[in-house]
Amino acid sequence: MGSSEPKSKTSCCRTCILVTLISWILVALILLVLAFTVFKPQNPIVNLYPIGLKDMQFFDPNVKSVPMHMIISIKNPNYGDFKTKNATGYIHYKHTLLAKVPIAPKFLPARTTTNVSATAGLMSGQLLSNDAFLKDIEDEIFNMTASTTLNGKVYLIRIFKLKAMVDIACEIKLNITSMDTDSFCITNMKV
Repeated sequence: MGSSEPKSKTSCCRTCILVTLISWILVALILLVLAFTVFKPQNPIVNLYPIGLKDMQFFDPNVKSVPMHMIISIKNPNYGDFKTKNATGYIHYKHTLLAKVPIAPKFLPARTTTNVSATAGLMSGQLLSNDAFLKDIEDEIFNMTASTTLNGKVYLIRIFKLKAMVDIACEIKLNITSMDTDSFCITNMKV
């Protein structure tokens, strides 16, 4: 009887260690699968919507800056929240800087769409001095590009904090006769 007792304690200890080890391996495998599938970062979807274009006065020689108000719609398809820092956007026309757009810090909840409002002060003098602009006026459409980089932190399951950066590049087509716009944005997220 004395020799069977240590064997049962040893066997019980081995079984406990084996079950614990298998449990840790399963948890690690599940987390690894989730990291490469569900929690894999996806690029946000961004759209620009300039508003109040009917009131813009490009051709007034007394105005140095024409305000262009816009709504930036950002859809965060990820399972993590994203908190941005202050950023600056740039609007160009044919490689000529037209405006710097301040973008305030924003909290972008997971799997939702958030609207950010911003105002660009388009430097009309820069626009009017560009020879290509007058040709585009004749064609009734001119193209601008907008770009920015949003730096911030991603919060996964409200536990893990990771630094992230989103590069955004947009093309904006402005129809001068109807004062309508069409925009197309490409985003790239780096975690």
